[in-house]
Amino acid sequence: MMITVLDQLAVNPGTDVCAIDDINPDMGVCALVEGRQIAIFRIGETEEVYAIGAYDPNSGANVLWRGIVGDLQGRLVVASPIYKQHFDLKTGECLEDPVASVRPYPVEVRDGRVWVRVAAAGQVPSRKQRLVVVGNGMAAMRVVEELLRVAPDLYDITVFGNERVGNYNRILLSPVLSGETAVDEILLNKPEWYARRGIVLHADDPVVTIDRQRRVVVSSSGYETRYDRLLLATGSNPVIIPVPGNTLPGVITFRDLRDVEEMVAASRQYKNAVVIGGGLLGLEAANGLLRQGMKVTVVHLLDSLMERQLDKPAGALLKNSLEQRGISFRMETQTAEIIGGVVDATGSNEGAPRVVGVRFRDGSQIPADLVVMAVGIRPNTELAKKSGLRCERGVVVDDTLQTYDPRIYAVGECVQHRDKTYGLVAPLWEQASVCATHLAQVGFARFKGSVTSTKLKVTGIDLFSAGDFAGGEGTEDLVLRDPRRGVYKRLVLQGNCVTGVVLYGDIQDGSWYFELIQNKTDVSAIRSKLLFGRNFCVAA
Repeated sequence: MMITVLDQLAVNPGTDVCAIDDINPDMGVCALVEGRQIAIFRIGETEEVYAIGAYDPNSGANVLWRGIVGDLQGRLVVASPIYKQHFDLKTGECLEDPVASVRPYPVEVRDGRVWVRVAAAGQVPSRKQRLVVVGNGMAAMRVVEELLRVAPDLYDITVFGNERVGNYNRILLSPVLSGETAVDEILLNKPEWYARRGIVLHADDPVVTIDRQRRVVVSSSGYETRYDRLLLATGSNPVIIPVPGNTLPGVITFRDLRDVEEMVAASRQYKNAVVIGGGLLGLEAANGLLRQGMKVTVVHLLDSLMERQLDKPAGALLKNSLEQRGISFRMETQTAEIIGGVVDATGSNEGAPRVVGVRFRDGSQIPADLVVMAVGIRPNTELAKKSGLRCERGVVVDDTLQTYDPRIYAVGECVQHRDKTYGLVAPLWEQASVCATHLAQVGFARFKGSVTSTKLKVTGIDLFSAGDFAGGEGTEDLVLRDPRRGVYKRLVLQGNCVTGVVLYGDIQDGSWYFELIQNKTDVSAIRSKLLFGRNFCVAA
């Protein structure tokens, strides 16, 4: 049986906000109701009223009550006074960007007074639902933060993580490794954050079993808890190349805080580091170890660095810059074996308790006290597969981030959406926003995939890429080279739209080019000026 707004108000009359005559026709007022700022609007001089959250998701301010009410595309809406986006007064949906939708609230006029109730429209829960979050990473906590904003009272939340600390910014592990940033500075949600919001955190105690029939999860410590909804955010696992010696002490990956701590400890005791992989993470690891005082060699299988994010000219500029800093490279080189042994005072090798070198397919070898594997990641689907969820390369989800089981949602690096997986933060944020609205039961948005951008986190090296820069049939390249300044720009156009960009040395217009790609902007009128940047195009 459907519960109507009036039914809810009959059960709980809510809060007396103001007299109907206190609200001017086709305008709104803001009221603080049970700790929430709510915008209430009056239609004309009637007693027809609507209430939605006053929080404007785009500006981060409680300003929607200041907007003007009107009709748009046959829908009754209020226009945001800041971004001029429009919100449906009946449903809270943002017409231009469904991810930015807000929450509607039951409201009515009785005896000339406006009454508002804070429960979600269409629902009177007899108890809070139980949400279990499997994973305590950035994507998972972004969902929780958005959910607390949209529906703070809907769930009792329990979070399981496999690290001993709270949620931290994994993107900033590179500056921590290089010594530019302290660990405390990258913590996003400390344990007290969870406690203040009534969230139960099980740190360093990952979930090992999901019993979908009983709707129960079991952690590694044996703790069991039930769920009504479950959010799966198990992230990814680093790829370990299958060569002899890959399990030796001193062979590590670069994925979490434990890896960083081990690398920093090794740099204080040992001299030679080998990083296998010349991609984004590999180069950030190499720079960090160099800053920690180690002699670093990067081994890369291909002839160009960061081949997924850069074209060859930009890759060559990057390699030259890193070589000038002191990093050595072995390009087009395949690792055959990681050598183990014990180096005593006489320099002899016996046994295999620790890495001492790396041997390559051509028979050559170099010394190594530390080997960092940075050759890629794979979605962590082990738990999902064990639970009977549909998995291919990742956990398969639809546009609402729902899995094969309608009670289970999934976000982040473990997810496969429309045959794609994502490892960069921007698409994960989009997934989190969409997922949160659907968990909050006010979802309109759909995740339809994402254009990604990349920026290298190495101090003194400015590099940016976005979109599809591979080019091909039907595309054109606009290229600017300034060797003296160390500047390289390449824009890929298809038709009258920018589809890809690579910038080196001057990246100040990177976000603008990214917007052009995302919005599929027609650039025909400024095509001849595009390479010179936004200011030049606008001024012209």
